[in-house]
Amino acid sequence: MATYLSMGEAHRRIADYLSRLDDAISQSDGADLASLLAISSAPASTPLTDALGAFPDFPHLASDRYPHLSDFLPPLLRAIHSHSLRRFGDAYSSFEKAASAFLQEFRNWETPWAMEAMHMVALEIRLLAEKADRELAMSGKNPEKLQAAGSFLMKVFGALAVKGPKRIGALYVTCQLFKIYFRLGTVNLCRSVIRSIETARNFDFEDFPVKDKVTYMYYTGRLEVFNENFLVADQKLTYALMHCNPQSELNLRKILKFLIPVKLSIGVLPMRTLLEKYNLLEYADIVTSLRRGDLRLLKQALDRHEDQLLKCGVYLVLEKLELQVYRRLLKKIHIIQRQKEPAKAHQIKLEVLVKTLKWLGITMDVDEVECIMACLIYKNLIKGYFAHKSKVLVLSKQDPFPKLTGKPV
Repeated sequence: MATYLSMGEAHRRIADYLSRLDDAISQSDGADLASLLAISSAPASTPLTDALGAFPDFPHLASDRYPHLSDFLPPLLRAIHSHSLRRFGDAYSSFEKAASAFLQEFRNWETPWAMEAMHMVALEIRLLAEKADRELAMSGKNPEKLQAAGSFLMKVFGALAVKGPKRIGALYVTCQLFKIYFRLGTVNLCRSVIRSIETARNFDFEDFPVKDKVTYMYYTGRLEVFNENFLVADQKLTYALMHCNPQSELNLRKILKFLIPVKLSIGVLPMRTLLEKYNLLEYADIVTSLRRGDLRLLKQALDRHEDQLLKCGVYLVLEKLELQVYRRLLKKIHIIQRQKEPAKAHQIKLEVLVKTLKWLGITMDVDEVECIMACLIYKNLIKGYFAHKSKVLVLSKQDPFPKLTGKPV
């Protein structure tokens, strides 16, 4: 049973919250202001939310006491109240109004003292938009709030992407935008923000906070994975991994989930202990298939984890490892043949490959095998040519299996 709250006590609690907000602004206390703007992480029932429920005239209380913040405080209180009632669409709409008013004030402040609070606003508007869109989708309506949040954050980015000390906060907002674009499936919108960060003279990447640089490299690395630019993806994701907080195993796992397929694509195989440590065993059989040249095992692993890998966005990258498995299988046959007949080690009959694949449970004729070997030669995964009359693959005597370069195969 809810405890009765008198109007007088409710009035006192709301007035106390407003006073703390005003003090934080007047005293340029960014950390305290940020904590007062955290909505989505607060429990449903707090002394303030209980007071807002018991004192319906709270908007007038805020605007009457602090007329200079009348565009900011009333919608902020409405957002807190609506969120406590789990009316997330209303909470987002009110918070966006409060956030717009706060952004206007932030532009007028000469120093970046309120950067922590501005970052809290950027975080909250994304989180509230996600909750609002889930609510809209469940009621059969068009989920549109996250897109609106992206538009607002572009305004925030514009306020930060200027000469002066405020630019240090731009990368955090960029990362919030990335999270929105990835969730909406509009990753193409990341490009304009990336260009602003990487080409503008206003920014020196090394000046940004480490945690923001790690997040930025993680998302831009993922973009390079989608573009099959594996060498750049390797550089970015490796940067994120090396600079990530070593105590944050969840974040390390997120990075490795994309870095491992990239490493596999450029011929670097992880140890099983790494996969076990970060619970990434969906890659275990794929790695084993590459070590063995076992095409059947690769297909089984991809089939078993298809839904998970598709959701992650790396299925197509891993599927293309099939050519590397053929390459590994051919290399093992070459090694065995070199031991048996050193003089003819570089001459591999296509029929031998047909029989080997049949032993693995894969039925192919000589023409199909020849087509695959031709593809390996074209992709520079092996060096050699065909003796068509004798149906023999003739490997180069010098470096028949060139080092993988990270280019798409």
